[in-house]
Amino acid sequence: MAILSFLTVLTAALPLANAHFGLEYPPWRFNTLAGDAPASYSQWNYPCAGVPSNVTGNNVTDWPLDGGSLVLDLHHPWTYLFVNLGVQINPGSTVSNFNMSLSGQTFWNVTGNGTLCIEKLQLPDGFKPKDGDRASIQVVTTDSGSALYNCADITFRANATKLSGDKCKSSDNVKAYQVQSGPSSSSNGNGGSSTTPSQPSSTGGVAANAVSTPVLTSVVGLAVFFAYSMAL
Repeated sequence: MAILSFLTVLTAALPLANAHFGLEYPPWRFNTLAGDAPASYSQWNYPCAGVPSNVTGNNVTDWPLDGGSLVLDLHHPWTYLFVNLGVQINPGSTVSNFNMSLSGQTFWNVTGNGTLCIEKLQLPDGFKPKDGDRASIQVVTTDSGSALYNCADITFRANATKLSGDKCKSSDNVKAYQVQSGPSSSSNGNGGSSTTPSQPSSTGGVAANAVSTPVLTSVVGLAVFFAYSMAL
């Protein structure tokens, strides 16, 4: 189950903050920061900022069968980042069920505002898309306020490639840390390797390290509490 299932209820208890972010690659369904965006389009709207995936003229990006790149424009000094995937069931239908996580077993803690490029998002084990399959990527961020959502539509293609190194560069001050309960090796962003299987790519100054167990426990614990309470 995607981490989003508990993120939504967790952030519902947090105060509203005037936060926002841009989804640069794959291009988002609609620029939800644009001044001419419809009133119903808001990054606070679950699951995709109010933007359906079958909008006429929407962006659809060819994406590799084994996972591709992600580029974000982050506007806050830190954020928790969740990336999920939903597969289109019927042609022309809106993807709204994001039940697969692309951010590993947990999620990422990103520090620094600016550009974050993850060179390759790993697909979940056992998920084998076919050439031509349509899907949507959901990006969720949260810091001291409510969760924010944006989505991008993709088509899995056998001949698609991830972004090259010169097109996948993160700001020097932006670092991404995989939240996990165990120790891990880290990358220095200069070509070093890491043994952490679910970390973001270390391109353009993005590092990946472990975050302490209490941090993960507190987030998951609160999420489970709110999920249980809302189910009553």
